[in-house]
Amino acid sequence: MSTVRYLVTGGAGFIGSNLVAALAAAGEHVRVLDNLSTGRWTHLDGIEAQSRVERIEGDIRDPNAVAEAARGVEVIFHQAALGSVPRSVETPVESDAVNVGGTVTVLDVARRLGVRRVVFAASSSAYGETPVLPKQEDMTPLPLSPYAVTKLAGEQYVKVFAGIYGLEAISLRYFNVFGPNQTPDGAYAAAIPRFVDAALAGRAIEIYGDGLQTRDFCYVDNTVHSNLLAASTPRKLSGEVVNIAGGRRIALNDLCAEISRILGRQILVEHVAPRPGDIRHSLADIGRAGELLGYAPHVRWEDGLQPTIDYLTALRSKGPSEAAHTTTAAALSAKFGPREGEAVWRPAI
Repeated sequence: MSTVRYLVTGGAGFIGSNLVAALAAAGEHVRVLDNLSTGRWTHLDGIEAQSRVERIEGDIRDPNAVAEAARGVEVIFHQAALGSVPRSVETPVESDAVNVGGTVTVLDVARRLGVRRVVFAASSSAYGETPVLPKQEDMTPLPLSPYAVTKLAGEQYVKVFAGIYGLEAISLRYFNVFGPNQTPDGAYAAAIPRFVDAALAGRAIEIYGDGLQTRDFCYVDNTVHSNLLAASTPRKLSGEVVNIAGGRRIALNDLCAEISRILGRQILVEHVAPRPGDIRHSLADIGRAGELLGYAPHVRWEDGLQPTIDYLTALRSKGPSEAAHTTTAAALSAKFGPREGEAVWRPAI
């Protein structure tokens, strides 16, 4: 049996499934741990080499389940979390238990089993409403929601485990990731799938506030690439925090205009009251990620919007399993590819 060198927690979720697809496409055998509370095994159905993917249903709060999944691996990509700011506002205790308690469990198992490196999915929500743009990693965090607090706590635990136990680890602060396998389900859906799904259904897109608020949208292929670079860099990692984003600011009104342009028709937009916990503006300084990892975004948000719309169209008409076959991060890597001089991840197969 081939060696499994990578574990992806939350690998049946949005970002995790795209990461699993990229690893499998590169010839790697990958283990996935997911409790399926928000993830779906169907997100992995688009992977051609299914024999390279080992699926384990389990919870990151369960040390035995994490130990079973992590045994023998070299790198853990810790993507599992209860996402969504609004969800955390409604259920802060559950968000803390999963996002903080689960992360400590993953780190503790990793150091006990001698895992070489942990790559932690952190969040730009930690910055909160700091007025300065772009956001730099050395700014004082001002989290506005329980979710943001849990992700910031995860970063601190990553640093502590690196400092006390010598566990190599890094925190990647994601900024507004979007793309295939991000579903528009329920009240906690992210902006882009929610907007696109409404437009496809002929419903009005609800924007919380005036639509002038901005986000640094990052196509999931860029996020996946940053994880692979973090796993493979020869530098010794000691709990560093780096921004992962597109490095551009997009107003929500402009996002709606671009969706309208791609669909080739006018779409309805309705402005409603702002939500508690939402920030006004977001823009990342990605210089540190470039210096430390060689990261640079190679898919613009405009280019990522079309495959996202294709996925959501297929999701509505054919269901999640068929939609998962529409596109993957690995396929887009081949299409767009890194620019000349950009760092490239190459696994040892």
